Amino acid sequence: MNNFTYYTPTKVVFGRGSEGQTGALVRERGCKKVLLHYGGGSAVRSGLLDRVKDSLREAGLEWTELGGALPNPRLSLVREGVDLCRREGVDFLLAVGGGSVIDSAKAMAYGAAEEGDVWDLYCGKRQARAALPVGAVLTIAAAGSEMSDSSVITNEDGWIKRGYSSDLCRPVFAVMNPELTMTLPVYQTACGCTDILMHTMERYFHPEAGMALTDSLAEALMRTVMESARVLTKEPENYEARAEVMWAGSLSHNGLTGCGAGGDWMTHKLEHELGGLYDVAHGAGLAAVWGSWARYVYRFCPERFARFAVHVLGLPAGADAEETALRGIGAMEDFYRELGMPTSLRELGVAPTEAELALLARKCAAACRGGGGAVRRLEEADLAAIYRMAL
Repeated sequence: MNNFTYYTPTKVVFGRGSEGQTGALVRERGCKKVLLHYGGGSAVRSGLLDRVKDSLREAGLEWTELGGALPNPRLSLVREGVDLCRREGVDFLLAVGGGSVIDSAKAMAYGAAEEGDVWDLYCGKRQARAALPVGAVLTIAAAGSEMSDSSVITNEDGWIKRGYSSDLCRPVFAVMNPELTMTLPVYQTACGCTDILMHTMERYFHPEAGMALTDSLAEALMRTVMESARVLTKEPENYEARAEVMWAGSLSHNGLTGCGAGGDWMTHKLEHELGGLYDVAHGAGLAAVWGSWARYVYRFCPERFARFAVHVLGLPAGADAEETALRGIGAMEDFYRELGMPTSLRELGVAPTEAELALLARKCAAACRGGGGAVRRLEEADLAAIYRMAL
């Protein structure tokens, strides 16, 4: 068992109509001027944004707003938000949306709190020393950003997608009403469930023993997400399944399912370059490369992959750990297909040339400062081989 620090300062307000408490939650922080940040038109069309504004008004708060957050949130909008915060005297960032909106708000919170270019944090040139407080009204169960210390931003100059983690930007509160996710397209729901699963799978696959309790929590969470995802493909307005997935999304990325364990994170690293270059949906990109990553590394901890096959996917143990591991990898890909997720790059809708494969591998290796991974250290040649396998 590894030493660990578990820190979860986020206040969660969960359930029907919970967005009506947003203003009071901001006021609890002693803040007065809010930047209300959101994405496209869905928050407006659904009436959610008006309800949030009513709540802010009732709490006696002022606000300014900035829409336009995109999937794979852009650095240019972050910089616009930073300038707006400074100009308007904003002292609180409120994200109304999914992980992209929350990540964008986190980056703005860093940039508005101290001098310097916020991109310096994401490219590793410096560490954050301050951030404005961030709150979230969640509309998509996926990224887990509403309780995590991480955010991911895409720089349009070179289409570089990078993440940064600091406890300074863990949201102070997360408002979670599962009803707000009921109108999501089936594909977006499936992408979200895939992302949630992967946040725990990245922590689960490691060569060390870990903790029995953490393993059990992780396995129960993954089983629950898979069961609920299957329900939602047929019953998109099933409140109980929506609630299970929404809560799982938060617990999957707030550190709980990795306590005492390691963590690999190379599937995310591989996908980040796909998202940066091709602007693909994050969950779909993860599904497209996971099987190739798994087949490339499973021999370095076959027992772990075999446990996943038995405890999460419900497969009987095979003749040995390797056989069970391979059947488990195949079964997980079958589950992705069941949700309509891709299991290859071509199914994802991209067909990189050999030169583009080399570029992806080079950028991924650079993001890892030469290489990374816990199951097996992967360097540029390994990353290229995995991308090629994923074709």
